[in-house]
Amino acid sequence: MEASPLTQQYRPYSFQPKIDSLYEEIFETHEDAEPDFDPGFWREFFLLRPDKFNLRRRLDDISVDDLLRIQGATQHLFQQAVAQINSGNGVSDEIALDTLTVFLSIVLAKRYTNPSSEIITVLAGLDQVDTCFLQFVDAIDHVIRSGGSAEIRQKAVDVAIALTAGAYQTSLVSYFTHRDLFPSLMKYIQNVNDPQYIFKPFLLLGLLANYNKFEFRNPYRLKFEDFVNDGAIQKIVFGLGSICSRSRNSYVAIQEDIEEGWTLSNTLKYIGLGVLAPSRPSTPARNAPSTDDSKDLFSMLPLADACILLSAYDFTNANKLFANTFITQPVDTGKKESPFSAFLSLTSYILHHAYRSPRSTLYGHLNLITLRILLEDQSLCTKIFSPDLSTSVRLCRQRPPFLPKVSTSRPLAAILLDIAIDTITHNLRRRLSVPLYIATLNIIHRLLSYLLMTRTRFPYHWPLLWQTLLSLLRFLTTYADSMKYDPDLPALLDTFLAVLSLAVCSGDVFLPDTDVYDDLFYKIVENGHLLPRFKSAFSHLSPPATVTPATLDPHANTSPTALVDTLISISNHFTSLLEEEKGKSSTFGSGTKNLSPKEVSRVIRKGCESLRLPESEGLARWTRWREVDEKGLVKKVGRQAVEDARKLVGNK
Repeated sequence: MEASPLTQQYRPYSFQPKIDSLYEEIFETHEDAEPDFDPGFWREFFLLRPDKFNLRRRLDDISVDDLLRIQGATQHLFQQAVAQINSGNGVSDEIALDTLTVFLSIVLAKRYTNPSSEIITVLAGLDQVDTCFLQFVDAIDHVIRSGGSAEIRQKAVDVAIALTAGAYQTSLVSYFTHRDLFPSLMKYIQNVNDPQYIFKPFLLLGLLANYNKFEFRNPYRLKFEDFVNDGAIQKIVFGLGSICSRSRNSYVAIQEDIEEGWTLSNTLKYIGLGVLAPSRPSTPARNAPSTDDSKDLFSMLPLADACILLSAYDFTNANKLFANTFITQPVDTGKKESPFSAFLSLTSYILHHAYRSPRSTLYGHLNLITLRILLEDQSLCTKIFSPDLSTSVRLCRQRPPFLPKVSTSRPLAAILLDIAIDTITHNLRRRLSVPLYIATLNIIHRLLSYLLMTRTRFPYHWPLLWQTLLSLLRFLTTYADSMKYDPDLPALLDTFLAVLSLAVCSGDVFLPDTDVYDDLFYKIVENGHLLPRFKSAFSHLSPPATVTPATLDPHANTSPTALVDTLISISNHFTSLLEEEKGKSSTFGSGTKNLSPKEVSRVIRKGCESLRLPESEGLARWTRWREVDEKGLVKKVGRQAVEDARKLVGNK
C-alpha cells in the first residue's frame, strides 16, 4: 500500500489567530536582510480583522532600538496600509485604518533620542518621507471627505489625531498644514447628525490650529477666523455641549451632589415616625467609593475628552460668530441643558477640584480664559447679563462650604460669579496656584466693570462675594511669606485690590440696595485689623504711594499701596464713628457698651454720608486678552491637550 503524502500534525496546546502570526512575522528582528513580504501576504493581512490588544502588546514590548533595527518591516507596514486606504476597498480600508491608529499611537509615543529623524526612519525612511507622507495625507483627506460611512470617516480622523498628537514635536505635522484638511473636516461635520461624531474632527482642528501657532501664520487659525457657516457652527456647539455634559457626569459618578427631593417617607423619618413610612421596592444602592478612593478618582479627572476645551478656546478667540452662537444656542431636542450651560457646569466641577492636580488646574484656567474672552466683547457681555438668556446651571456642590442653592433661572453673569466664588473658596492652599486666582479675579473684575460702565443694578447674593474676597485677604496676609517669591504675585495683588476697591468705591452704582452696600463696609471694618498687616507684608512689591488716601486719584496712582491706603482710611473712618457711638451709649461709670448689629448698621449707614470715596474710573480699566502675552501658558495647555488626545486614540 502506497504511503500517504499527508503527515499528521499534533494538536497544539493553544490555537493562535492567523492575524497574530502575521504580526509575529512582521515584527520579528530583521537585522541582516531587508524583509521580503510578497503581495499575497499583505492581501491576506488586510482581509483579517485586526487584533488590537495583541498588536498593542507587541508594539509596547519593542524598544526604540529594536524599532530602528526592524525599520524595513515598519516602513513596509506603514506604506502598505496607506496604499490599501488609497485603493478604496471597503472593509480592507477599515482594517488598514484601525491598524494604523494602533500602530501610530504606540510607535509615536516612545521616547526617541532624535524624534524627527528617528520617527521618519521608522515610518518611511529619509529618502521616501515626502512621497510617503504626501500619499498618507491625501489618503486621509479623501476618506474624511468622501468615505463610505460615518464610521470609516471617523476612523480616518482617529488616524490623523494619532499622527498629530504623537508627532506634535516633530516636523511631520507640517504635512497637514501643506495639505489643508479644514474643508474635509467641516464637510464631515455638516454631514453627520450625531453630536458624538463631531467631537474628534473638532478636536483635530484645535490641535492643528495650535501647531507652532507662534512661529508662523497657522492656516487653520486663519480658517477659524474666516469661517461663517452657521449650520456647521451650530453642530460644533451642540457637539461641544454633549462632551461637556459627559465629562461633568464623570464627576457626578464618583459623588452625587444633588440632594434627594422632599418625600413623605423622608418627612416621617425626620420626625421619628419612620415606621409609618410607606414601603417601596428596594433598589440596589450604588457602591460609593471611600474617601481615599474618591480623592484618587477625582485627581484623575477631567477625562481625556477635556482636550476639546482647547479647540473651544481657539474657536472662541478667533471667531465672533462661534462665540455668539456658543452663548445663545438654546437647548437641543431631547437635552436637559444648553451647550453653554453644560460648559459652565463642567467648568464649575473642574475648578471645584482644581487643586487636586496640575492638569485640572490647567483646564480650569483655560476655561476661565475662554470666559474672559467672552466678557471682554461688549455685545457678548450684554447678552451674558441679559435676562433673556437666563438659565439654570448645575454647579458643583461636592465639598462644603456650598454655594447657595438656587433653583430658578438666572442671568449667566450670576452663574459666572458663583463659579468664581467657588473657585476662590475651594482652592486656598499654602502652595497657591497664583495664575488660577488671577484668572478668577479677572472674571469678577470684568463683570463689575461692565456693571459700573452700564450703571446696571444687578440682583445677586453679594454678601457672599464680599465674604469670599475678604477671606482671600485674610489668607494672603497669613501666608505672605510662602508666596513672596512668586513672580506672578504682583499681578495677583493688583487684580485683587482693583476688584475690592471697585466694589467699595462704586458699589452704590450697581448694587440693588443700600443694605448690601452697608454690608460691604461692615465687613471692611470687621477685617480692618488685617489691612495694615497686608500692607506691611507686601509693601516690598510696589513703590510707595505718591498721594495720600484723602486725595487719591486712580488716574495718577492705582498701585497696591495706594489702594490699601484707601481701604485703611475707609476702615478707620467707620471705626472712629463706632467708637464715638460707643462713648455716647455707655452708661455713666459702667464702662463701654458693645453695640448691637442693628446699631452698627445704623452707624455705618450714617457714616456713608460723610465718607469721601475716590473716583473708580481708573479701577474699571482692563487689558484685553492677548495670546502673545501668555505664550508659556498657552503652550503648556497645548502640550497637555496633545497628551490627552494621544491617550484618547491610543487607549480606545
